[in-house]
This record gives sequence, structure tokens and C-alpha cells, in this order.
Amino acid sequence: MQIGVVGGGADIEALVAAATARGDRIVTVADPTDRPAVDRLLDEAACAAVAVGADGWPADEPTLRADTVRLLVQAGRTLVLSHPLESSMLWAYELDMIRRDSGAVLIPWLPARLHPYIARLVGAVEVALAGGGGLGPLETLRLERRMGSRTRDAVLASLARDVDLVRVLVGEPARLATLGGADADAAWGTLAVGFSGPTMVPARWQVGPGGPSGLTITLQHAGGSVVVEAPDDGPWAWSGPPGETAAFDGGEAMRAVLDRAVLGAEAPPLGRVSPASWADASRAIELAETVPRSLVKGRSVDLHREEFSEIGTFRGTMASLGCGLVLLGLFVLVLATLVGGIAREFGWEFGKRVAGAWPGIVLVTLTLFLALQLVPLLIGAEQGRPPSPEGDETRPGKPG
Repeated sequence: MQIGVVGGGADIEALVAAATARGDRIVTVADPTDRPAVDRLLDEAACAAVAVGADGWPADEPTLRADTVRLLVQAGRTLVLSHPLESSMLWAYELDMIRRDSGAVLIPWLPARLHPYIARLVGAVEVALAGGGGLGPLETLRLERRMGSRTRDAVLASLARDVDLVRVLVGEPARLATLGGADADAAWGTLAVGFSGPTMVPARWQVGPGGPSGLTITLQHAGGSVVVEAPDDGPWAWSGPPGETAAFDGGEAMRAVLDRAVLGAEAPPLGRVSPASWADASRAIELAETVPRSLVKGRSVDLHREEFSEIGTFRGTMASLGCGLVLLGLFVLVLATLVGGIAREFGWEFGKRVAGAWPGIVLVTLTLFLALQLVPLLIGAEQGRPPSPEGDETRPGKPG
């Protein structure tokens, strides 16, 4: 397979190492500021896939990275993207809408969910929720993230990655709450985020004290706990039999996911937990983006599962326009009544005609508005299928 690269970072380096070890060719390493080199990545004949890293982009062109990725998605390329590449929910869902039209394949860099210990934890959660297991009912999931830099951007980027594991292990949160210091600017070093919902086990993610960077995952049961230590560099450790560890190559795991995307059924099967889709990555970015708002307001935030698509955007626009028309109709009614009264008082014939015409004007406007509601049906008929609010991707997070 021929792979192109733009941008950099440890994740992209891991992918390149795994790809070259398997005999793949890195055909283009494009400087983000070299537009002809980036344009070569648009050509499917030049490379089968493109890896896009978060590092190495010029600071004086803050939109270049987002614009370049948007261009690649419009070209229908297969992309492996650092996560989070941009901390913008709107950008992520915009790419999702473009992807549906262009046929691009977006693979977010979320290899942790593919670790065999995550599959074991998923099994442990399922057994506990079914009433089995020797440790009793599952009470909570805790994740403690240790990192060298505890700035706002670093914390939110780590949360955008780790929250994917929360969704895999205990499901989709319906509410988010934060706990931090009184000073919002200084709260990031000790930030704690709680996730809850009517159908999920409560989960808590928090920034831990200094030390070797990594993640500690704890399933807290009524009669004990299961702990997985997941250092950023080194094998993961399971709290079961003493000394049980499992080496894991994130680059190799993501290389296998890329194989699956390019080769389809010809590629070797993957593990029990499905790879992250772009819908998963977008949702993770959305959850991380909600944290500052919760922190500033000092209260929990209800999370709504909106489907960001052209049809969804159209429906939202129509809903807003409908409310506006109702208010405008009331304003026209009051204005027409006032003008009609003045016209009758002073014998103003033109005013009488204008005041008398308002029911017809309102009726025509509302008729046109109702006719616009048929546009999604016409679009669906033209594409040979009815519009679906579910989108083209499954909302993963659970084992496949």
C-alpha cells in the first residue's frame, strides 16, 4: 500500500513505522505549507491513503490544518487522522456531512479501544450488568489520567481520547458534570468530569497527580475492583494474576484498521471491539467541548444526541423559520389592525386596502413555507431512498 503523510506527531510516526515494517511505501511526506505537495495527496493514483498529523502546522495560519483536511475529504480520500485534530464539534460534523457525499473514509486515531484488555473489561461489564461475576454489582467506572502538561488544551485533548473508552465500556452519557477549582483558569490541573445517564453505569474521569503519563481504569464493584494500568509508553497491566501484562502496538493496530478500510473483507478480521468511526470521534470532541461550558456555569449539562446532516440542518432551519413566521404573523396582525383603524378614521383608501390584504399575504407565506417541507422528500426520491435521520454510519462504541 502507498501512503501519503501531511503533518506529524508520535501517532503518525507509529503508523509509519508499522506500515513500513509490513512493506508499505511512504510515497509523499508533504510540508503543510507546500500546496503542490498537498495537492498530490488528492490523487488516489498517487497514494491509497493519507495520514494527517496534528503537529507541524504553521502557527500563523490557524485554519490551514482544518482547510487541508476538508479539501482531502471533499476529494473522497481515505484518511487516518490524529485525534483530536481540531477541537471543534462543528468542524467534525461538517466533515461527516462532506464524507457522506464524497465517499471519503475517515479513521480517527483511537487505538486504545482495540487493546485486548478493553475487550476483557467490556466482557466484565456485561457479566456484572447481567448479575454475574464474583465481585458483585458494578457501581462505577473511574478513569484517572496522568499527563506531563496539565494546560487547558492538553487536558481537553486527553479527555477527547479517553471519553471514547467511557462510551465503549459503559455506554452513551446523557449528562455531564464537572468539578474543579474556584478559578476556572486554574481548574484544569485537578479537573474531574462525571458522566451519567439512565442506561449507563456512572463514570468519572479526572486529571491525576504528576508521574509517568498514562491512564488508570478502574471498574468499582460492590465487592472489589478491577484495575488496568495503561501507561502511554509500555505494556498495560491487569490487576488479576500478579504480573499479568500485555504489550500493545497502537501503530500496528491502526495499520490493521487501515487495511480493513482499504481492502475490506480481504483484510484479516479485527478484535471484539469495533474500531472507532468518525461518528465516535465527533461525539468525543463534542463531549470534550462541553466541559468548559459546564465548568464556567458550575452545573451539569444535559447531552442531546443530534444527528448532524444536511437533512438535520434543513429541519433545524425550518423549525427556526417556522417560529419566526409565527411571530411575524402576530406582528403583521397588530400592525394591520392599527393601520386599518387609522385608515378608517381618516378615510385613507390605500391604507384600507393594505389592511384588508394581510390575511392573503400571511396565507401565501405560510403556504410557501409548508411547500418547503416537501424538499427532503424530493431529495430522497431523487437519490432513490427516503431520508434517514440515522445517517450512514452505525453509532458504535460497543463490541462489533
